[in-house]
Amino acid sequence: MTGAPWLQAEREALASEQLLDAAGRLFAERGVASVTMADVAGAAGCSRATLYRYFENRTALRRAFVHRETRRVAAVVAREVEGLSDERERLVAAMVSALAQVRSDPTLAAWFSTGGAGTAAQVAAASEVIGGLAASFLGDGADPDVRRRARWVVRVMVSLLVQPEVDLDEERLVLEQLVVPVVVPDG
Repeated sequence: MTGAPWLQAEREALASEQLLDAAGRLFAERGVASVTMADVAGAAGCSRATLYRYFENRTALRRAFVHRETRRVAAVVAREVEGLSDERERLVAAMVSALAQVRSDPTLAAWFSTGGAGTAAQVAAASEVIGGLAASFLGDGADPDVRRRARWVVRVMVSLLVQPEVDLDEERLVLEQLVVPVVVPDG
């Protein structure tokens, strides 16, 4: 008998999480652009070959990290805005919450520093998870118009993370006056 195959998926998920945790620590310490696969393997205490069994390349590792963190942030946002019935108020509150969570987490904030901003913008633009979560928040995620508006929201969020407004009150005004009227249809 070679082992318990019923535990294999659990072990793989745990290993993947540990690798992503190690990558996150390095992103916060060194910046996203400078972290190599060898760095992640070393920080995780495994060989590069082991890391490559879970993530085919650095792009896949980054994408998996961003998707995991996006789901985590989205779950918190959903809880925070669940009692808000006004669609416009809900969108502003959700965006403010997401911005605050990213800014307060060093492993996420590193993505929007000078060295990581380009990578963050590329990952965000190409991410089906980020786009899908934004679209589902705005309505029917299958609707092309909703998906278009969701892509724009993602761009605005990345922009505000890279270049924040002067203060939080000004940022909220920008969202209320410039983003919400475009994203939430009159109705």
